[in-house]
Order: sequence, then C-alpha cells, then structure tokens
Amino acid sequence: MVRHSFPLVAAVTLSGGQLAYAEESAGWLARVKNEVVETWQEGTPELYLPLHTEHLRGYYTREKIDSYQETPWGFGYGHGRFDANGNWHGVYAMGFQDSHYKPEWLAGYGWKTYWNLAAGVKLGLGYTAGLTTRSDIGHYTPVPLVLPIGSLDYRDVSLETTYVPGGRGYGNIFFFSAKWRLGR
Repeated sequence: MVRHSFPLVAAVTLSGGQLAYAEESAGWLARVKNEVVETWQEGTPELYLPLHTEHLRGYYTREKIDSYQETPWGFGYGHGRFDANGNWHGVYAMGFQDSHYKPEWLAGYGWKTYWNLAAGVKLGLGYTAGLTTRSDIGHYTPVPLVLPIGSLDYRDVSLETTYVPGGRGYGNIFFFSAKWRLGR
C-alpha cells in the first residue's frame, strides 16, 4: 500500500507547490498592476522630448554610424509620482524616429531612486520595463525590455538617459531625452 500511495503523495505535494507558485505569481502581478494604476491615477503629467541617440563608436563601423539617425524626433507623455521614500515611479508612452528613420513606439513603467547633489539638483538611477516596437524587429512585433535609466534633475526638469546593451554592430546605445513634470 505504501508503494502505491507514493504517486498520490507526490502529485498532491507538487500540485500544492504549483498552487503556492500560482498564488505568489498572482500576488506579484497584482502588486505590479496596483503600482501602475496608482502611478497613473495619482501621478502628475510628464512630457518627454527625445534628444539624441548616441551609438557608441567603438562598436560600429564608420559607414554604419554615417547611415544612422541620431536625432530621434518624437514626443512622449506619462504620469509620474514620488513615493514616501522620494523614489520616482512613472508610466509613459513615447514615439520617436529610430536609428533608421522609422517610427519606434515605446510604453513602460520606470522607477528611480535619488541622491541630492545641491539645492533642487538630484541624480537618479533606476530601471524601466516595458514594450517597444520597431520596423526591423518582426515588423513592429512588441518586444519586452528591461533597461537601466539615469537622470540629472533640476526641480521639474530632467535630462534622462537609457542604456541599451548590445554587441558589435547592434545595441550599445545611450538614448537621451528631456522630461518636464507639469505641476505637483
């Protein structure tokens, strides 16, 4: 009897583990959803202006660099808020020209923590997670991303940067933008 009950015990144990994992996943997803909703509802409007795409020269041929668009004309909008610890949370969407002069669309959530440098001046570091679409990646198939972000803020204006890692001939890009927080 003991020998035949092992599969039953194993199945019950594994399904209990699966249930616990599903509950943890649901809890994590609920927290993410709540954070995004809270940021959108309680945050203040923010405008984003893409400024420059810097392809790191050591990873590209001169011909490739000469063919790239590095002034990513575009615009973005979002909502951002600061939590009780002074960390920024943001939800945003942006459209701009990619390196090949084609539209690129980006939507995501960002988080940064800050260090005060001087009166009204802060250095922020964090991450962004979201989806992007480009013509050269699956003809605008959404691609998930998690990237490091940084900023130098003066009051309600920020110079933002995102680093896109890569290899020889792709990635290794710093994307710079400006952000204005509208009201508080």
